[in-house]
Amino acid sequence: MRIPVSRLDEFPPGERRIVEAGRKSIGVFRVGDRFYALNNHCPHQGGPLCLGRTAPWVRSTAPGDYRVDGDHALVACPWHGWEYDLATGQSFLGPGEPPVRTYGVSVGAREAGREPGPYVVETYPVHVEDAWVVVDTATRGEESA
Repeated sequence: MRIPVSRLDEFPPGERRIVEAGRKSIGVFRVGDRFYALNNHCPHQGGPLCLGRTAPWVRSTAPGDYRVDGDHALVACPWHGWEYDLATGQSFLGPGEPPVRTYGVSVGAREAGREPGPYVVETYPVHVEDAWVVVDTATRGEESA
């Protein structure tokens, strides 16, 4: 299913839109010239994920040494603060934060002080077509209409 979100010129960088498609609620974020779409349902406890604050990545190579990436690439659930990467939907745990429940998780590349958490939010591809921002909710392998 293809869902028109907004005209491109009416969707400035740093903004978000929540769209409804049947029983799905999807948050669409514009970060610079990139668009991201996430299921607006936090897998932790079902909060309205896409209404939460956004923040940039903070990266560190050693204690006391950090840098802030310019773009807001994380969204935090307003209920309990779980953070998710806008591009992948992966949740993250900060230093010293215990997980709510334990799940088997395979860990790939990891940032200092943060490791992937047990939750992943469903993401959707977003395209700009004829000056419209469009979310495609077709499952992978399905043809888009």
